[in-house]
Amino acid sequence: MTDTTTTTTGTAGVSRRTLLKGAAATAGLAAGSGMITGFPAIIASEGVTLRYLGTAVNQSADIAKKAKEDLGITIEYVPVTTDEVTKRIVTQPNSFDIVDSEYFSLKKLMPSGNLMGMDSTKIKLADKITPVFTKGEIAGKQIGDQGTAPKKVFYLPDQFATEFSAEPTQWITLIPTVYNADTLGIRPDLIGRPIESWAELLNPEFKGKASILNIPSIGIMDAAMVVEAMGEYKYPDKGNMTREEIDLTMKVLTEAKQSGQFRAFWSDFNESVNLMSSGETVIQSMWSPAVTAVRSKGIACTFQPLKEGYRSWASGFGLPKTLEGKTLDGAYEFINWFLSGWAGAYLNRQGYYSAVLETAKENMEPYEWAYWMEGKPAEKDILAPDGTLLEKAGAVRDGGSYEDRMGSVACWNAVMDENNYMVRKWNEFIAA
Repeated sequence: MTDTTTTTTGTAGVSRRTLLKGAAATAGLAAGSGMITGFPAIIASEGVTLRYLGTAVNQSADIAKKAKEDLGITIEYVPVTTDEVTKRIVTQPNSFDIVDSEYFSLKKLMPSGNLMGMDSTKIKLADKITPVFTKGEIAGKQIGDQGTAPKKVFYLPDQFATEFSAEPTQWITLIPTVYNADTLGIRPDLIGRPIESWAELLNPEFKGKASILNIPSIGIMDAAMVVEAMGEYKYPDKGNMTREEIDLTMKVLTEAKQSGQFRAFWSDFNESVNLMSSGETVIQSMWSPAVTAVRSKGIACTFQPLKEGYRSWASGFGLPKTLEGKTLDGAYEFINWFLSGWAGAYLNRQGYYSAVLETAKENMEPYEWAYWMEGKPAEKDILAPDGTLLEKAGAVRDGGSYEDRMGSVACWNAVMDENNYMVRKWNEFIAA
C-alpha cells in the first residue's frame, strides 16, 4: 500500500470536493430546520451516534445538521486522507461505523474481510439507484467501463464475501454518495479557438502553458486519454496497464516535459484554480468545481467536453462487518435518508451527481434541475447551497445534460495491478 495512490484528495490543500460547503471535522452537530416530507415521524435509531470515516472535504456540516434534525442521529466525522481511509478499513475496522470510500479502493478493501455487504432489502430505494452503477449504462446505452467501473464491484455473492459478483445479488458493496465525470479545463479567452480533443494537452501550441495533475493513478489515466487521442496507442484497459504500457505512456509525457510543454504539475484544488486564474496555464487536467471557482472570479474558464469522452470517479457508503444492533440500524436509517432526496439535491447543486435522481429532483426547483441535469439554459441565477452565485441566468452547464456527460464516460479511476511500478515511473517523470 502506498500513500501515492491518493486519487480524489491531495494530502495537502483542498480537493475537488471543497464545494461541499461547510465541510468540517465536527461532532454532535445541532439541529437545523425543515423536514423531508413523508419521512417517518418516529425513528428507531434516534440518539445513535455514527462515526463517519472519510475525507474531510467529502463531509458536510449541513448534511450532518439535517440528518440530526430529521433522524435524531448524530454524525461524528472522522476526517482523514483518501489513503488513510483504506488503511483504517484494513487495520482498524472497529474505529468507524460508516465509511465513505472510493469504488476503485474496493479491490484493496474487500479482501481484508472487514467490510460487509449491505442488505439491499433494507435499502428502501435500492431499485432506484442509477443504472450507471448497477448496470454500467445510462438511458439503455452501455458506457465506458475501463478501470474500476462501479458495476464491476457493486455486488457480492454473499454478505461477507471477499470477492465480487458479476451478477446482481442482494448484497451491495457501497451505496453511491457522489460521482462525476472529469475532463480538461481551458481558458477559451486565451486559446481563441475550439478545443475538441485530449490530444490538445500536448499540442506544442500550448508549450509552457499546459498542466497535468500530479496524482499518479489519475494523472496517468489522463495521460492515456491523450496518448490514445494522438493515435500513439490504443489501451485494452487504461485503468490496468501492463509495465510496457506504463513505460510507453511515461515516455510520451517525459518527452513533452523535456520539450517544455508543462508549466506545472498540480496536486490540489487550489493550485489548479490559481494556475488557470492567473493565465499561467490555458489548458490542464481539471475538476468541475475548480472550473466553477475560476469563473466565480469573473474569468472565462470552460470544463471542456472532448470527443474521446470523460474519466469518471465515484464514492459510496460502506459498513464494517462488526456493526450490529442499534448502531447498524442507525447506519441503514442514515443511508436511506441520504437517498431520500435532500442530500441528493444538496450535492446536485454543487455540480456532483446523486445516486437516486428522482428523489433529488423532487427536492430541487424546476429551473435548478433543468440547469444541472438537463443541460438547459438557466432561467434564474444558479446558487450554491450557501447562497454563493455560481452561474448567472442564461448560462448553460459545461458538458450539457446528465445523460450527455455520464453517457460519454470512457474510463473510471482505478488502482492498477502494477500500481507500485506505475508510481515509481510517474515519480521519475516528475523528477526528470
